[in-house]
Amino acid sequence: MAKGFVNDDAVHDQIDATVSDAVEHARRQLRRGRGLTHCEECDAPIPPARREAVPGVRLCVTCQADRDRDAVVPSLYNRRGNKDSQLR
Repeated sequence: MAKGFVNDDAVHDQIDATVSDAVEHARRQLRRGRGLTHCEECDAPIPPARREAVPGVRLCVTCQADRDRDAVVPSLYNRRGNKDSQLR
């Protein structure tokens, strides 16, 4: 049976690499230490429950949601294994 240029494990390795990159990116975004009592963008009070749940919090829920919506992580690699994805 012809397998072409890629063995079956290569696809799984590509998927694992993509997931690992995303996890590493998320870990780099986490803040540590003591958080703020008021949002650094709009100066709204940050509830104590949020400060306990998110260590190092600096933004209120509204500002954080706006920032998350605007943040786009570009994918620098085409990790799909088929030729059609490379032609798009």
